[in-house]
Amino acid sequence: MKHPIKENGPEAEYQTLIQTGELKPDADQARAVASLERLYRELINYPGIGNQSNRFSFKNWWPTGLFRRSGNKPAPKGIYLYGGVGRGKSMLMDLFYSVASTTFKRRVHFHEFMLDIHARLKQAHDLSAQKRMQRGGRASAADPIPLIARQIAGEATLLCFDELQVTDIADAMVLTRLFNALFEQGVVVVATSNRPPDDLYKHGLNRHRFLPFIEQIKERLELIPLEGPIDYRYNRLKGAETYYFPVNEETTAQLSATFFRLTDRRVEDRAKVPSETLNVQGRTLFVPKAARGVAVFSFKRLCANPLGPADYLAIARNYHTVIMVAIPQFTHENSDQAKRFITFIDALYEHNVKFLCSAAVPPQSLYSGGGIGFEFERTISRLMEMQSEDYLTRGHGKAVID
Repeated sequence: MKHPIKENGPEAEYQTLIQTGELKPDADQARAVASLERLYRELINYPGIGNQSNRFSFKNWWPTGLFRRSGNKPAPKGIYLYGGVGRGKSMLMDLFYSVASTTFKRRVHFHEFMLDIHARLKQAHDLSAQKRMQRGGRASAADPIPLIARQIAGEATLLCFDELQVTDIADAMVLTRLFNALFEQGVVVVATSNRPPDDLYKHGLNRHRFLPFIEQIKERLELIPLEGPIDYRYNRLKGAETYYFPVNEETTAQLSATFFRLTDRRVEDRAKVPSETLNVQGRTLFVPKAARGVAVFSFKRLCANPLGPADYLAIARNYHTVIMVAIPQFTHENSDQAKRFITFIDALYEHNVKFLCSAAVPPQSLYSGGGIGFEFERTISRLMEMQSEDYLTRGHGKAVID
């Protein structure tokens, strides 16, 4: 089956961005785009297995290899983009993803992907336990990893992972078997990471059991460094305020201008900025405006509504920069909102998310009374630190194991 071919591949799209002034020429990026163009071309006639009508169910035992591609054509070699903060890794992957011709593709933050995997594992274990009980405990438990791999392969020929990093032993113990099964199914992987493969899960517990996963990455993916000295993300923030007060037309306009500078969009295209949704424990969290890893929320949407830590962590994991509009001054009358704001800032801080906002008063005056003054002092301290150059140049994501 031939897929519809986009008129322009990654190289043409990249050159267009340079010609329109949205990007500046960058030798490392150009080399990465050439590799993405290679993969783009190889995917055009690569037989896909993804089929939404064949979605896997744990209630059925699918024959081994059901979703494997016909013929002996090897899968194209995927790509692993790694390098420092703000080098454009996610931007390049998104550019490639937008033009990739295969219909069955998925772009996901790596942490969210692993949460999904653990949820599927739990579902499989629960079903297996239920069947054992029905059979008097005589049936042995089947390994769910191959079944999950076939399910994922039935949903996506191309998997694009943003910010591949491993900090959790539960993830580390699953990855080798899972990706071996995915590669056997012919799934093609493109990933970004702040670290080269050999530095993943460095000094982690039982790391020797994780090393085969590193070898899989080296064998199955083309390793492409983006190690140039330019931090494009920080350059767009450099010199800009991150905390604006009071809330008025002037500060709102300044904050809006910063958003467009961060996302390489024109102010005239304001109406074209898309919204997004996040899945949080089966619920949908609406993101009013989002582009290139930058999300915009009103304070009211996030802290005046009954949201909790899971919602804020999902935001922190999915966006490297968050803009919040119209933070009020806190008193005993809106202490519930203040508590949510504390939790929200904690989630952003722990994941090194860049935070820009407009507020009624300066940070030191945000809290003016009530029973959580001590807890809010830490929030004020964090808000101050989050404006520093040291914080703004940190990589996005929870601190990794060193």
